[in-house]
Amino acid sequence: MIQAVIFDIGNVLTHWQPEAFYDREIGPARREALFAAVDLHGMNLAVDAGALFRETIYDWADRHPDWAPEIRMWYDRWDELASPRIEGSIALLRALRAKGVPVFALTNFGRYSYDEARPKMDFLSEFDREYVSGRMGVVKPDPQIYAMVEADCGLPPEALLFTDDRPENIAAAEARGWGVHLFEGWQPWARRLVAEGLLTVQEAGL
Repeated sequence: MIQAVIFDIGNVLTHWQPEAFYDREIGPARREALFAAVDLHGMNLAVDAGALFRETIYDWADRHPDWAPEIRMWYDRWDELASPRIEGSIALLRALRAKGVPVFALTNFGRYSYDEARPKMDFLSEFDREYVSGRMGVVKPDPQIYAMVEADCGLPPEALLFTDDRPENIAAAEARGWGVHLFEGWQPWARRLVAEGLLTVQEAGL
């Protein structure tokens, strides 16, 4: 029996597509050149693992002066990188909590970027428990992060239902015995929640 539902955040509750942002801002050709020259996802992974937010990004900009303005956008315009919200998923989070189902976050997200995002994204304050990689010092899909969730919440793996957009993160949770759902849109996720008996069709917005 599912006793808690766990949401990833990026591409589950809000879009996270930096390439699309840079395509709009500097064009696909320059974006491809930027991402080839600078490991921006590696930079972001350092933040997700607990490194300082603005300082890390600005340091990378200083180390790559040819791309410094573009790299600084990762911090200066982070709100645009992490948008738009996925309102259907946010509605499901709220519907679950209205039914008394505990809802957790398990996210690769910087400790300091999460703190900055919290006032700007109202749904981040609505979780019953927050498991943020930057605070925990380990990132998905490392098995340790899932073990830390289990130890903290006190629930057995089979009582947890987790959705994430990345297959490797889902596979790692499934290997521990969690219920899992690969997120490919809020409607299939809503149907899964109905199938589990956690929400009615009407409550799920279907």
